[in-house]
Amino acid sequence: MTQPLLPLVVDPQDLKPLLLDQRVLLVDLSNIDSYMHQHLPGAHHVEFAKLLYSRPPVMGLLPPEAALRETLSTLGLTTDHHVVAYDNENGGKACRFLWTLEIAGHAQFSLLNGGLRAWLAADGEVTRETPVQQSSEYTVHLDARHLADKQFLLEHLQDPDVKVLDVRSPAEFSGADRRAARGGHIPGAVNIEWTRALASGGTGQLRSAPELRALFESAGVTPDKDIVVHCQTHQRSAHTYIVLKSLGYSRVRGYPGSWSDWGNDPAVPIA
Repeated sequence: MTQPLLPLVVDPQDLKPLLLDQRVLLVDLSNIDSYMHQHLPGAHHVEFAKLLYSRPPVMGLLPPEAALRETLSTLGLTTDHHVVAYDNENGGKACRFLWTLEIAGHAQFSLLNGGLRAWLAADGEVTRETPVQQSSEYTVHLDARHLADKQFLLEHLQDPDVKVLDVRSPAEFSGADRRAARGGHIPGAVNIEWTRALASGGTGQLRSAPELRALFESAGVTPDKDIVVHCQTHQRSAHTYIVLKSLGYSRVRGYPGSWSDWGNDPAVPIA
């Protein structure tokens, strides 16, 4: 297997030498106003909504394959590119894009640790110039190994080899903050709010790997299990997905639709 150009989570200082490398495709998932105000040199913008499909009340589903192929081709993505994604928030949108890339069969990608805020804090160069858009003919090869759905969860509710990780707030987990027809959580799930992976300081960067391992393993989220991560729609949990992957967890699945799917279905059990 070819050695990746960059680690899964790349710090600003390690990205700087490769900023204009043709093998790197920078993708900004910030809102368009932020992107037009300032972005990394050479970064292309992807509208976050293009990564999502809704079937109300279920939100945050994967878009149809044809729509996904069009988005990635418009971006100019090729199989040779190493994608580096970021946003101007805490990385949830960038991570949802990276998870989508993995579902689409693209192997080489990284998250810019801390996104735009960390880049600016590290005196990284920014620009208002937009790069020339060169389309490609990207072929999507859907990989279901990184995907969970309601049926998968129902079949594994009693499976000790599968751990459901709910990264919503404790209030959402308990049902005190209800954002679907029913409140609560999937039976057997454990709750670690996604923001607990972030370091203090406000740059949106991750805590150290030993701290993160201790955080997850203390809740029984261990690399020997199939881990299913979810939140309300699979944006916050996409961040956790990338964090777990960066720690060497190889059996991680994202649940698109998440609680908007489970919590709005009266036929499935809740706790």
